[in-house]
Amino acid sequence: MTAEDLAQACAATMWADDHASRGLGMKLDHVAPHEARLSMLVTQAMVNGHGSCHGGFLFALADSAFAFACNTTNMRHVAAHCSVSYLQPARLGERLHATANLRAKVGRSGIYDVSIATEAGAIIAEFRGQSRSTGSTFFEPTS
Repeated sequence: MTAEDLAQACAATMWADDHASRGLGMKLDHVAPHEARLSMLVTQAMVNGHGSCHGGFLFALADSAFAFACNTTNMRHVAAHCSVSYLQPARLGERLHATANLRAKVGRSGIYDVSIATEAGAIIAEFRGQSRSTGSTFFEPTS
């Protein structure tokens, strides 16, 4: 199995049980070793009192992209710490894309950066997540 095949298999396993991301209408657009891209349409239910997408939904999109990126090598990872910087508002009807990439990995910890952008490429938010391996795998190792 190639690294790309393994990343796809891990993502498929996670996606099947990820009711939160699917429930928010997210789509898994791309996954490869240590990277992922998810998209989400801003719906009426996501708009706050300022007429923009509530930051919690933006955080959820970035967090989901982070989760798929850090779970591509058959080792299960969870978030140890995350932060987000909101740069500009997202509006009703916009499709947003969150792209996550590995920045550094040492031992059981990893640092991933996630950019959220509109379809036109405008950056909405930047997210950084620290992952930690749980020590368990998605699949039994094969020899």
